[in-house]
Amino acid sequence: MAQNWTPNSWRNKPIQQVPAYPDQAALAATEAQLAKFPPLVFAGEARRLKAQLAKVAEGDAFLLQGGDCAESFYEHGADNIRDFFRSFLQMAVVLTYGAQLPVVKVGRIAGQFAKPRSSNFEKQGEIELPSYRGDIINGIDFTEASRIPNPERQLDAYRQSAATLNLLRAFAMGGYANLENVHKWMLGFVKDSPQGERYKKLADRISETMDFMRAIGITADNQPSLRETDFFTSHEALLLGYEEAFTRVDSTSGDWYATSGHMLWIGDRTRQLDHAHVEYFRGIKNPIGLKCGPSLQPDNLIELIDALNPANEAGRLTLICRFGHDKVAEHLPKLIRAVEREGKKVVWSCDPMHGNTITLNNYKTRPFDRILSEVESFFQIHRAEGTHPGGIHVEMTGKDVTECTGGARAVTGADLQDRYHTHCDPRLNADQALELAFLLAERMKTGRDEKRMVVNG
Repeated sequence: MAQNWTPNSWRNKPIQQVPAYPDQAALAATEAQLAKFPPLVFAGEARRLKAQLAKVAEGDAFLLQGGDCAESFYEHGADNIRDFFRSFLQMAVVLTYGAQLPVVKVGRIAGQFAKPRSSNFEKQGEIELPSYRGDIINGIDFTEASRIPNPERQLDAYRQSAATLNLLRAFAMGGYANLENVHKWMLGFVKDSPQGERYKKLADRISETMDFMRAIGITADNQPSLRETDFFTSHEALLLGYEEAFTRVDSTSGDWYATSGHMLWIGDRTRQLDHAHVEYFRGIKNPIGLKCGPSLQPDNLIELIDALNPANEAGRLTLICRFGHDKVAEHLPKLIRAVEREGKKVVWSCDPMHGNTITLNNYKTRPFDRILSEVESFFQIHRAEGTHPGGIHVEMTGKDVTECTGGARAVTGADLQDRYHTHCDPRLNADQALELAFLLAERMKTGRDEKRMVVNG
C-alpha cells in the first residue's frame, strides 16, 4: 500500500481543473450518498485488465482504447451504445487478424463525463459564462442556470454508467461478440464504403476459418473465447470527489481500488507531481494511464513513473502520448530513451487526436491525414528505438457524424455542419475508425515481419 495515503489525502494537495460548486454542503451530501452506492466495477476485473496490459508492455498484445470525447446524458440510448460496440469490435477484429496479436479492448465509456478546459470561462458576444466541463458537472446550454456546477449531476452520471455497463457486459458475454456474427457488426452507412468492402473480405476469411474449425469440432459452444470477449471501461479521473466516493477496499487483497472504471487516467493538464491527481492515483491499484503532451520533459516523466508505479509493475502504467503530427518526432524519442535507460515497464500508446485539433469554418475539427501522420510517426519511432508501439487511444463513435475531415469518404470543411453532434471534441466516425484500424494492422504486420527477418537471420 502507498505510504501515507488515504482515499482523501489528495484533498491536502493543490488541484487543477476543479469546478467551483456554489453549494459545498450539497456537494458533500452528494459525495456521501455516492459512497453508499454499489461499485460499478470490481477489483478482480481491474486485475484481469492489468494482467492483459502486462502482455502489451511485453510486446505480446495490443491496446485498443477509444470512445466518446465526453459522454452525454441527452444521447444516452441502447442504439448508440450498440453501434459504438459494433464499430469497436470491427476495429478489434481487423487489428487481431492483421497483427496476429491479442487486442485488449478498453472503451472510453461508462464514466467519461468530465472534461478539462483551457479556460474557466466561455464568451459568446458580450456574455461570459463558466465553461462547459461535461455533463457530470454542468450543462452544455449557454445559459447562466445551465452552467452552474450542480453536484446532483454526479448521481445521474453514476446511473447512466451503471446502465451502460449492464448493456456492455451483455453484449460482450451474451453472444453479440461471437465471431459467428463478424458480418453482422457492419454498420449500414459503412457497408458501401471502401472500408466496408475491405472489412467484408476480411469477414469472409474469418467465416471460412470458423467453418473449418467447426468441421474439426471447435465451436463457439465448446470454446467460450469464440463467443465472448473481455471489454473494459476507462475515463479521465478529473472529478476526484466522485472518484473518492467509489474508492473501496478489495476484500480479497486489502488493497484500495477505484471502482468507477477499470482503468483511469491523468490528463495532460493535471499531471503535476505534487498535486492532487498524482496523489490520488498513486494509492489505487487499478491499471492507470498518464497523458504525455509536448511540455512533458524526460526527467519529469521518470519522476512521475517512480511516483505512480514504484514497484515497476508491468501493466500498471500506460503512457498515452498526445503530441500532434508535427511534434511527435521531436518529443517521443526523448521520452522513450529516458524510459528505456531507467528500465521502466510501461505501455506506450498513441493518442493522435488531441494534438491535431484545428478550427475550420467555425468548427473544431481534426484532419484525418494529420491523425494518420501521427500514428505513422509513432510506429516508425518505436521501430527505430527497438520498442513496442503498444496501443492506440482515439475519440470515436459508431454514428455517421461529420466531425473529423478527410478519410476515404472525404468529409470536407463544408460537410462539418451536416452531422456535427459532439458535446466537446470532434470524433472519428465508424468509417474513419475502421480505416484507421486497417492502417494500424498493416503497420503492425510490417513490424512483425521485420522481427521475423531479424530472428531468422
